[in-house]
Amino acid sequence: MATTLPRFVLRVLAWLPVTFAGWYVLAPVVLWPAQLLATAVARGAFPDLVRTVESHGATLSFVTTLRPGSAVAGGVLTVDVDLLLYSFGLPLFVALTLAAREARWWRALAVGYAAQLPFVAWGALADFLKNVAITAPPLVASQTGFSGLDRDIIAFAFQFGSLILPAVAPAVAWVLTHRTFLERMRAARGTA
Repeated sequence: MATTLPRFVLRVLAWLPVTFAGWYVLAPVVLWPAQLLATAVARGAFPDLVRTVESHGATLSFVTTLRPGSAVAGGVLTVDVDLLLYSFGLPLFVALTLAAREARWWRALAVGYAAQLPFVAWGALADFLKNVAITAPPLVASQTGFSGLDRDIIAFAFQFGSLILPAVAPAVAWVLTHRTFLERMRAARGTA
């Protein structure tokens, strides 16, 4: 029996609560590769800024070399970033994949998951950089050494990584991994 668009949408809506609950509960495990990627990039690209990155469930704590101000002697600044904010596309992708009922659904899940991890890391890193270079007090932000142009690029990266990528990346990944399904649905609609 051919899948119609209304049936497909209903299956997606039925899967969404399940996939979001699973994503939330399993976030420390599911997001671990994104944590590793964000940590590697942060320590490699900003070694003078990032001392270490610690993981607490789905939250990354960037321990910086920045001083919080003159009131705290010997203190360092830490920035917490919640990876859930940048990975909500993962359960959406899973719901779409499971609703499509394709034979090799596990392969599509693996490909889509791997394709989205860099975008989750992007969002986390952009959030961290925004916090230290833009929203931090001037005394802290001045320690970063970022120029005005650098701050503009960070602002763009943050906006792109928080508003566009979490929603668009799963949709693009799903379309690319389900072209056959979409063709069949289009063909079925053309005959109806």
